[in-house]
Amino acid sequence: MSAIIFAGPSLPPGERPTIPGIEWRPPVLRGDLYLSALRRPELIGVVDGYFETVPTVWHKEILWAMSQGIHVYGAGSIGALRAAELAEFGMIGIGDVYRRFRTGELTDDEEIAVLHGPAEVEYLMLTEAMVNVRATVNSALKSGIVQLDVASALIGIAKALFYKDRTYDVILKTAAGRGLAPCALDRFAAWLPCGQVDQKRMDAQAMLRAMTGHLDGGVVPLKVSYQLAKTFAWEEARRLIERTSGRTQDSTS
Repeated sequence: MSAIIFAGPSLPPGERPTIPGIEWRPPVLRGDLYLSALRRPELIGVVDGYFETVPTVWHKEILWAMSQGIHVYGAGSIGALRAAELAEFGMIGIGDVYRRFRTGELTDDEEIAVLHGPAEVEYLMLTEAMVNVRATVNSALKSGIVQLDVASALIGIAKALFYKDRTYDVILKTAAGRGLAPCALDRFAAWLPCGQVDQKRMDAQAMLRAMTGHLDGGVVPLKVSYQLAKTFAWEEARRLIERTSGRTQDSTS
């Protein structure tokens, strides 16, 4: 085993190529990355992860994995967010979502959140991530499908929605209720099936390519510039993770 990748709705099973040496795991939650690092893979990739109702992947377990010489990548969803937060420590971020968090253009965790189904239905997305809505509307603007005022209104409406309610149907209905021109909304709706942009998936695919290239080129263990503090809280957390390694089913990532 050379690499472990945690993914869900951003890169569902049907979209994952079979690559020797890469093991796919469900969306990460707290403790999963630490337990995976104990198996000493050369690389770990994080795309999707659970949050809100269960503890999300902990910064310290990522730092610990890197201190063990493991290269950790992040993209698309919670992986992009963690990579932006830990880039200075050596975590490798890939893709547009990562870059936007890293530069401070995006700061809200809710930008990456979606509601989705379980593994049995390949993590089918039930709502739209705000980062994907932004990419889609910006693509429509560049293609001349919508004008700047309509694009700004659509993004504002989408951002104001709770992430569990954010769908294009709701966005368009809300826009119509606010008096946006029906012809402009109809044109955008007709374009959506072929024009919709899944930025999270694109970034996850880019991370996979980067990790595959890293493996093909030979992996030298990571050397970090920090020393991980072995605090009482961290040692207790490690023991707790090792004792309670069962997963909790959830549907938010």
